[in-house]
Amino acid sequence: MTRKELIDNIKRKKSFLCVGLDTDIKKVPEHIANGPDPIFTFNKAIIDATADYCVAYKPNLAFYESFGAKGWTALEKTVKYLREKYPDQFIIADAKRGDIGNTSQLYARSFFEHLGVDSITVAPYMGQDSVSPFLGYPGKWVILLALTSNKGSHDFQLTEDSTGTPLFERVINTSRKWATPDEMMYVVGATQGAMFEDIRKVAPDNFLLVPGVGAQGGSLEEVCKYGMTNDCGLLVNSSRGIIYASSGTDFAEKAAEEACALRDQMATELNKRGII
Repeated sequence: MTRKELIDNIKRKKSFLCVGLDTDIKKVPEHIANGPDPIFTFNKAIIDATADYCVAYKPNLAFYESFGAKGWTALEKTVKYLREKYPDQFIIADAKRGDIGNTSQLYARSFFEHLGVDSITVAPYMGQDSVSPFLGYPGKWVILLALTSNKGSHDFQLTEDSTGTPLFERVINTSRKWATPDEMMYVVGATQGAMFEDIRKVAPDNFLLVPGVGAQGGSLEEVCKYGMTNDCGLLVNSSRGIIYASSGTDFAEKAAEEACALRDQMATELNKRGII
């Protein structure tokens, strides 16, 4: 998916919502968990219920790899279902890969050529040669970890060098030389609040993938205030707050209600900026 296609989808749907498919068998409704294909069955119901309100889906690989071959098969079926029924959805493999060059080449082949997702989250710690194999696939994106939403993010990401520049800024400044804003996004946690203003000083036109709204306590209004650009520039992810809105037989309906409510808030923010 190109940048223009993504922006067009955001405007058309009046949404920049990404639904995180963090499917945990221990949390899905009992009548699903006891079925023959619980992960895919749950994902399919969530997707059908929320597709009108979002522009992206983000399966986190840990929730699938933990079930071995069955989990990977469920992931493949989920991506295939999205591709066939909802081809306008942007698919993010939240895999946080990043290794020496030849290994990254195989990771890129696995996710872009075999699985067929649009983007993958990548850890930048090992530098350019660990990231560059993911670049160069037409219409595919690298989403680089920059300033994450977890508590431990401050252990390293805010460490300053002799010039007073925090590590996350160095990551962004350096990596922006590797790729254009048409193929590079950054992960910035919603819990970082006003620090989005600092992010936009160094990455004024890159899309940001923003986890942490909802269950982790991030504020959508604050994210938009400091992080939104003239063409939106945001994909805001919600996982638990949507997919586990109910543990009963009405789980899909409740997920749709939560996704719709977030979409409505997003439409308000897009209107404020004159984007829609």
